Amino acid sequence: MKLAIIPARGGSKRIPRKNIKLFCGKPMIAWPIEAAQASGCFDRIIVSTDDAEIAEVARVHGAEVPFIRPSELSDDYTGTIPVVAHAVGWMAEQFGPVEFACCLYATAPFVRAQDLLHGLDLLQRSDAQYAFTVTNFAAPVQRSFRITEQRRIEMFNPEQFNTRSQDLEEIYHDAGQFYWGLAQAWLTSRPLYSECATPLVLPRYRVQDVDTQDDWIRAELMFEILNQSTQRKS
Repeated sequence: MKLAIIPARGGSKRIPRKNIKLFCGKPMIAWPIEAAQASGCFDRIIVSTDDAEIAEVARVHGAEVPFIRPSELSDDYTGTIPVVAHAVGWMAEQFGPVEFACCLYATAPFVRAQDLLHGLDLLQRSDAQYAFTVTNFAAPVQRSFRITEQRRIEMFNPEQFNTRSQDLEEIYHDAGQFYWGLAQAWLTSRPLYSECATPLVLPRYRVQDVDTQDDWIRAELMFEILNQSTQRKS
């Protein structure tokens, strides 16, 4: 079984009800559900939630909610891996073996069906245990600095001050869209940020965290511009 698992906890603090808040005309969670459906690569698309309202919105938009997530996996400190491992184990017990499981974030409206397919292909063609989306930092992090308590500047790596930007190694970060993985990798808590994983590199203009209200405004503006560009090309 190829399984899409969308974690969607009800207790978002910085943006209340973020997972089902309207984003460009649809509940946020509807966008990744639609991308998963359009990809055609999943046998089941499920949402792991502790919240009845989120569960109902997910069902309306075509996902399954076969269980309510246990309270011990629904607090502010529970990581992604145990949530996905729980879903993989539950589905395997109820419906048979799971071969691949993709953790698809509910707050990833920029995710595209073709990227989900590409991620699965990367995983199947490699000897990695995970494949997930990454993008590069917009500025060289080797030349980053902090503002001290005395309101002064202090470089993290002062030895890099005179190094040209083009001579610095390119550094990447998690794009926060999806994580394909072997079922066994999730169940055994294999680390994501390690040699276990292979990257799917996305352009920065298709990546946006949505953690604050400022993020939300920026994401909607980006989303609308990308959609307008796509419509013009078609």
